[in-house]
Amino acid sequence: MLETLLEISKSAADTNDWQLVEATLADMAAAFALFHPHRNIRKLAVFGSARSTASDPAYLLAMELAEEAVNCGFEVMTGAGGGVMEAANRGAGTDKSFGLDVQLPFEHLTNRYIDSPARLLSFSYFHTRKLFFLRETDAVVVLPGGFGTLDELFEALTLIQTAKNPPVPVVLLAPLGDNYWHNWQNYIDTSLLERGFVSTQDSCIYRSANSAKQALHLIDGFYKVFKASHYNANKLQLNLNYYLPENELTLINKKFSYLLLEGEIYSTNNISRGSNLELCFDQRQIGGLYALIDHLNGLDLSHCAQ
Repeated sequence: MLETLLEISKSAADTNDWQLVEATLADMAAAFALFHPHRNIRKLAVFGSARSTASDPAYLLAMELAEEAVNCGFEVMTGAGGGVMEAANRGAGTDKSFGLDVQLPFEHLTNRYIDSPARLLSFSYFHTRKLFFLRETDAVVVLPGGFGTLDELFEALTLIQTAKNPPVPVVLLAPLGDNYWHNWQNYIDTSLLERGFVSTQDSCIYRSANSAKQALHLIDGFYKVFKASHYNANKLQLNLNYYLPENELTLINKKFSYLLLEGEIYSTNNISRGSNLELCFDQRQIGGLYALIDHLNGLDLSHCAQ
């Protein structure tokens, strides 16, 4: 890191360039300090319009979602603004809420449900704010909103699709009868999918829901068998909550061989700790990876030790 800074110092970087570097590093240092004590607590990122009023069905739904999420063991992260963000922080409560603010010329008032400096972080830049939203979250729920909301959604989908972020559940949530996400999906199908800009499997990255209970059911189901993933020496490892029987691994290799660059999917089993699946993963197949996770979560492994 110091060598990189030294190289910048040898370049033609001017004052504005150094201000960018300094502010970015300051954002990251503050975020590390904020989240480090909470790394072992599951977190839910909630995005949505800052302009939703307290009587808006989306506001009420976001508040219900956050309240139930806390009851399920999550803490809630929002952009700290009004509307849907306020509703989510309100539902979660100040002691279970994080606010990731960004300095803006308008819509910049922090909602009153983020009242602790230990849980509020004001970023200089959107890019560092987005980084930590995705880096620290275990699930993403997006409610109807404007440019900023869609920006956060597409950022999440892009980072997941390009394997820059580990797979997490992404839920598109709207009140029953609200066609916001239906219209959005029509756009994806007619303007992106039909022209080959995205693949059919990319739709596996996200799910839709029209109630808080349904959204949390989808999130909970994502982690039923699947636990986490990471890369180890250029191989993808999937950590599972349960022991995976050998016959199931054989079937998985037959069904999901298209995910592999070479070899096969291996398993290291531990009766008490679950399984680790390891594969030379083709990172162009993120949608297929989500299909594999869905397959794993659909297995009845309750008879296997946890």
